[in-house]
Amino acid sequence: MGKQIYFVLSFLFFIVSAIAQSKHAKSTNFTSYKGLVMAGYQGWFRAPEDEANKGWGHYGVGQKFDFENNTIDFWPDVSEYKKTYKTIFKYPNGKPAEVFSSLDKSTTDLHFSWMKQYGVDGVFMQRFFGVARNNNSTNKPQDIILKNALQAAKANGRAIAVMYDLSGLKATGEDCSAIIEDWKMLVNQLKITNQGDTQSYLYHNNKPLVAIWGVGFPDRPFDTRKIGINRLIDFLKNDPEYGGCAIMLGVPTYFRELNKDCLPDPYLHELIKSVDIVMPWMVQRFTPLVHNIGAHFRDHIVADIAWSKAQNIDYVPVITPGFSWRNLSVSNKKTDRYTAYGAIPRLGGKFYWEQLSNAILAGSEMIYVAMFDEIDEGTAIIKVSDTPPNGEKAYFVNNDGMPSDHYLWLTGVAAKMLRGEKQLELQMPEKKTYK
Repeated sequence: MGKQIYFVLSFLFFIVSAIAQSKHAKSTNFTSYKGLVMAGYQGWFRAPEDEANKGWGHYGVGQKFDFENNTIDFWPDVSEYKKTYKTIFKYPNGKPAEVFSSLDKSTTDLHFSWMKQYGVDGVFMQRFFGVARNNNSTNKPQDIILKNALQAAKANGRAIAVMYDLSGLKATGEDCSAIIEDWKMLVNQLKITNQGDTQSYLYHNNKPLVAIWGVGFPDRPFDTRKIGINRLIDFLKNDPEYGGCAIMLGVPTYFRELNKDCLPDPYLHELIKSVDIVMPWMVQRFTPLVHNIGAHFRDHIVADIAWSKAQNIDYVPVITPGFSWRNLSVSNKKTDRYTAYGAIPRLGGKFYWEQLSNAILAGSEMIYVAMFDEIDEGTAIIKVSDTPPNGEKAYFVNNDGMPSDHYLWLTGVAAKMLRGEKQLELQMPEKKTYK
């Protein structure tokens, strides 16, 4: 009788195991983040006549985009876009200035073709909590953009992964379970980690990589200990169907000391030690206006890497061209104190290169660039105009006299140096003389 029960239980276990097989493909063109320069991709710009048909999005406030409702500090160079949208802003010759919509497939295709052309290895598609909260369909604008990006990544041989941003998670009544359900939807319906032969989803240590951003920051309304982040991590790591993933956790810059921009809660260290990669958010934490910022940045990363190695986890620094959000802060009217245009200046790419080169010199094996397309906070590396439609009622930051593709080109050069394909140069290379 005991043997019969044993065989029955063994058979049931076999059946359950067979049913609950991993839904992820076993192979991908990108088996590790190491050796790659990836960027964050917002994909949040909308125009009144695009498929969403909900007015302006992220160009202005309240679906408006005018002199009083303007939230971008850089103007995109749209000379290569197949579809553009006229605005009320005009150039000195009276011609209306135009912008793009992230929802258009042609926009996504162009962006990924730039990545291939310049050597940007790929992007993390930003997915905010509000999107995960409303996961009852796959026809949301964010899902359409993600579908387009998956196709474009595969067509252009670029890596792609999902980054969940906890921004928008409420202080009470919500937890990370919505992300669990959203990930199931992406895996089941979009087949995000099983795109067939030559798929481009980014793996790390041969496991699909999922990023979670926004833990440990003091300006979050939620209590990190009460949102089920540990359950989310356990699900992504261990669920027999949807798990088996590698996890990257986005945390504050000063996560090691648990001070300055970081909550003084040691629970953050427990979470970091349970994931595969730690990614400290360094935007607005460093500026070229400080003496010898390159050495300071390098020393900070050296210490971060040493700490991470002691915990047996990998580390990726965040690098940005600069920072500028004066129009955003003025239009949102959330504060009486407004930063200057170009508050963290780009200096024609010198600040960007100082970070890139020193991150590589410090021993970084992978890099995250913030961001690919975020012109509203002045961190974008996409092509921007050096002659924006400035006038009496509007001002936009120029490109310091540099070509519109300057930051895409620098990113690709840095990727080659990261992999040792080119010798590391601490001085910013010049395109016309670089070989």
